[in-house]
Amino acid sequence: MSEAAQGTGIPWVLHVDLDQFIAAVEVLRRPELAGLPVIVGGRGDPTERAVVSTASYEARAFGVGSGMPLRIAARKVPDAVILPVDAPAYTEASEEVMATLRAQPGAVVQVLGWDEAFVGVATDDPDAVARSIQADVLERTGLHCSVGIGDTLVRAKNATDFGKPQGMFRLTADTWLEVMGDKPTRALWGVGPKVSKRLEGLGIRTVAELAVADEVVLQGEFGPKMGPWYRQLGRGDGSATVDDTPWVARGHGRETTFQRDIVDPADIERAARELAAQVLDDVAKEGRPVVGVGLKIRYAPFITKTLVHKIATTSDHEVVVAEILRLVARIEPGRPLRLLGVRAEMAMPDDARDGHTPTRSGW
Repeated sequence: MSEAAQGTGIPWVLHVDLDQFIAAVEVLRRPELAGLPVIVGGRGDPTERAVVSTASYEARAFGVGSGMPLRIAARKVPDAVILPVDAPAYTEASEEVMATLRAQPGAVVQVLGWDEAFVGVATDDPDAVARSIQADVLERTGLHCSVGIGDTLVRAKNATDFGKPQGMFRLTADTWLEVMGDKPTRALWGVGPKVSKRLEGLGIRTVAELAVADEVVLQGEFGPKMGPWYRQLGRGDGSATVDDTPWVARGHGRETTFQRDIVDPADIERAARELAAQVLDDVAKEGRPVVGVGLKIRYAPFITKTLVHKIATTSDHEVVVAEILRLVARIEPGRPLRLLGVRAEMAMPDDARDGHTPTRSGW
């Protein structure tokens, strides 16, 4: 682990977020698409069941967003250019961006995904560093990015939303509540719709209300660890350390969308076994045992449920498959399925590590 502060100056956290990344990569490969509504998803065929991976700003203006069924997106924007997902191309572009960030003087880089990373620097002029990053990324890759500047990871991450697109924004302890206080709790990094709804049930609707919420009440709702953590999140407090330790996957998952709903239990089990085999191939490459399994179910027309189950630590694939099939047995009989996903959680190299940084869901 490396500290954000290196060299001379004040330690700052910069959150670098590439603008409309996947769509931007596609436009770079096809310059004639610049300025057009571009939608990327599935195999690029809106007649098939697939969802939008990303959309250009021009497509977003029509209400198209990530996760939307591709057929609905095509209906919203009949003139859109719809392209298939090309993961290798996005990975290559992302690696170029991350290499550019690592080349910044004194920078510590924590990669969060294809299109975003934290950069820790010590400087008296973080705005100048942000501008340098934007210029260098554009020159090397042709991609634009926005930069959030903060004195903690949380503040930097939330600051980026105010800088998009192609801009920058700074959030610190002094300005946090002025900028974020009236925002709904869902605006916070790490608070999703389910948590925000539970907070609302406690009478907590805004960031400012969460910042001063009664810890005892929060602990009663979320537990002794997460309750205080949500209050801390409301204040924008937390770690200011950018961690460049290589990311280690906590689990692997695979899913498939059926072009036609399936109902027959034999078909469902067959699909689950096929997905489990793919997941276990991924797990085998990690060389770590499995400690939990999960099942993602999307009933027709579009109702999604997730089942999870902890299991005794094992490297026996037959045991893992059997545990997955136990979850399959909980699928409502006779109810058509449009999507099925299988996931296996693995033991971490250091399970004692206590991370309070919000993470993305495995699905």
